[in-house]
Amino acid sequence: MLNSVDPLNQLELIDDLERLRVSYHFQGEIKKILNKIHNNNSSNYKQRKESLHAVTLEFRLLRQYGYDIPTEIFDNFRDEKGNFRPCLKDDCRGILSMYEAAFFLKEGENAIFDDVRNFTTSYLKEYVKENKDQYLSTVVSHELELPRYWRLPRLEARWFIDVYETRPDMNSIVLELAKLDFNTVQATHQEDMKSASRKWKKMGLGDQLSSFARDSWMMSFFWAMGMTSEPQYGYCRSMAGIVNALITTMDDVYDVYGTLDELEILTEAVDRWDVNKIDQLPHYMKIFFLALYNFFNELDFDTINHLKKSVINSIYFYRIYYEHLCKNYLLEAKWYKDGYTPALKEYMDDAWISIGAPVMLIHAYFLSTNPLPK
Repeated sequence: MLNSVDPLNQLELIDDLERLRVSYHFQGEIKKILNKIHNNNSSNYKQRKESLHAVTLEFRLLRQYGYDIPTEIFDNFRDEKGNFRPCLKDDCRGILSMYEAAFFLKEGENAIFDDVRNFTTSYLKEYVKENKDQYLSTVVSHELELPRYWRLPRLEARWFIDVYETRPDMNSIVLELAKLDFNTVQATHQEDMKSASRKWKKMGLGDQLSSFARDSWMMSFFWAMGMTSEPQYGYCRSMAGIVNALITTMDDVYDVYGTLDELEILTEAVDRWDVNKIDQLPHYMKIFFLALYNFFNELDFDTINHLKKSVINSIYFYRIYYEHLCKNYLLEAKWYKDGYTPALKEYMDDAWISIGAPVMLIHAYFLSTNPLPK
């Protein structure tokens, strides 16, 4: 499928496979192709003569796969005053590729990012109004609404399957593969959900804390599926769904129901990872802490023994991240009780932890990385 001798055809096919979320079947071949393209072109980015579409598509895919590609390639399409050449506006595919490439610019490249975004966005909005090509107009409208790299990959794949089917040069084999893979992976997700749902219901938090806490199991699993959609990460996906649900319950304990005195004891119990502390907690907090305690001891057992991934004591890291999360939740509870409104920086210093992302990332790392390096 990837044996074309034309580098642009290869790049376009890789891009389609990425968007249809079937590229994971061809990772070895894709890396060989990109490595060859990078080696052939790495010394002459300033003298590239290919089309805007070819160059910016190459830039985006190589950066996506971790290659350090210089931004000088954009200079090839500027005039002597540094403005993008007017003739580029005859190439919608190139402008769209350039727009998408801008999202792989890095910190320190802000000026180029703003330059590219302003130039391409203005053109693409006008192109949609004219609607010269139905397929391209559909893709451009979708991209302008929300960039593809800010969307959930599986939902994007489902959308693109229908759109790809209308493309004049659609590859019927690729389309059939995408449909089969989507249905197969969806069935895998459903089995993962069933398995984790049984574990979540057995914990009983949804029923026992229903008077104040959200039982957001389906939303929690959906979030986990968005993080790790590839079928080989089933265990990570299932456990991450439960972690999401636990974080949501914890958030409600701190935000909705617990008194400050109770929350301080709960925070200390999590900090010390000490079941002896629960005697001082009210009944509903005992239930929550024991559910948390037992789940993470079981998770650590699975990581070390069943999955045979590492001799690293993962629960040590889980504890650190949950300790930080609880302390930040407690700080927010104190702000609320005192009627205190923090300054933006003060709030952001707390919120980047209390949003739960660091906790989710440490779980994703331990549950998907094999082998685990020290």
